[in-house]
Amino acid sequence: MMDYLGYKNKRVIVSGCFSGMGEATARLLLEQGAEVHGIDFKESALDLASFTLVDLRDPASIDAAIAKIGGKVDALFNCAGLPQTAPALDVMKVNFAGTRRVTEQVLPLMSEGGAVVSISSNGGMGWSRRIPVIMDLLQQKSYEEAVAWCEGHADDVKEGYAFSKEAIIVWTMLNSAHLIKKGIRMNCTMPGPTETPMMSHFKEASGESVVDAAMQPINRPSTPHEQATALVFLNSDAASYINGVALPVDGGFLGGVATGQVDLTAMMANAS
Repeated sequence: MMDYLGYKNKRVIVSGCFSGMGEATARLLLEQGAEVHGIDFKESALDLASFTLVDLRDPASIDAAIAKIGGKVDALFNCAGLPQTAPALDVMKVNFAGTRRVTEQVLPLMSEGGAVVSISSNGGMGWSRRIPVIMDLLQQKSYEEAVAWCEGHADDVKEGYAFSKEAIIVWTMLNSAHLIKKGIRMNCTMPGPTETPMMSHFKEASGESVVDAAMQPINRPSTPHEQATALVFLNSDAASYINGVALPVDGGFLGGVATGQVDLTAMMANAS
C-alpha cells in the first residue's frame, strides 16, 4: 500500500502528548512510522523516540526542551492547551505565548517541506470580529512582551480561552503567508466538543447545555482520534497545497451556524 501520508521515518514533535488529542496524535503518528518526539507537562506512556518534560509557562523550559531534541524536524504538532477553568494568564501563556515560542524554536530546525499545525477551537470562532486587537497582541514579538500585553489588556483577554484560540487562528493565517515562501506550511484546526480530560472543565465553565449546543448537528462529541486524523492529515504530504487554513473539525457545527440550521439559543443565553 502506498504511503499516502508520507510519515515513514519522518521526524516529528508533538507538544501536549500526555493525553487527549495530543496523545491520540502521537499514537497515530507512531502507527504511520514516524519518529515521534514528545513534550508535555506530564510524562507520556507512549513508546516515543524521546520525551521531555516542559512547562509552556516558562520560555526557558521551552527552549531547553527543543534544544534537547535538536536535529532536523519535519513536522510540529501544537496540541498542548489549558481550559478556561485555569487562571486566565496561564491559559494565555500555554495556549498562545508558549505555543508560539515552541514554534519559533522549532522552525529553524525545519527545511522546505516542513509543516506546523496547531489546535485552536470553535471557541475561537469570533476571531474575525477582533482582528485589530489580536494583531496588536501579535505585534508583541517576545514571550515576555506577549505576557505583559495580556496583563495590561484583561478586558480583551477575559477568561483567556476564547481569546487565546482566536489568537492562534490569526497567528496561523499571518505566519503561513511568510513561511510558505520557505516551503513550510502552517495550519490549525477548530475542534468541536471532544471526549478528552478537559471536557469536564468546559462543562463546568460554560454549562452542559452550551456544550451540548456546540455538538449540533451531529449531536455527539468527537473522539480524540477523530481530531488527530485531521491534524495528521494537515501536516502530511497529502496536504501539500493546504496552507493558512483554520479547519473546522466539528461535525458540521460552523456550517450549520452559517446556514441557520443550528439552534444557538442555549449558547446565546449563556453569553448574556
